[in-house]
Amino acid sequence: MAPGTVEIAIVVGLFFILFGPTQLPKLARSLGQAKTEFNRGLREGGGESSTEADLERGGRTENVALTEEASSKGIDVEGKTVNEVKEEVEFSQSEE
Repeated sequence: MAPGTVEIAIVVGLFFILFGPTQLPKLARSLGQAKTEFNRGLREGGGESSTEADLERGGRTENVALTEEASSKGIDVEGKTVNEVKEEVEFSQSEE
């Protein structure tokens, strides 16, 4: 059930009593800035592109897909960094 006019008026009145007429605009401005920052973070997240990339790898992370590819080419990945494994996989692909 949606709040009626009386309920909204009571809530607004309580805000004026609790925060005062000088603090209420500052509070509203802070809420607006927080919402703007939140939306900016959502846009910068780029969740769709990473989700599509995960689906193309069969739901696996990039490191897991790289490890499986290296293992299929006979490359030992134990004790190596991700960059070292990438270099070895790229080197083995260039030899083929």
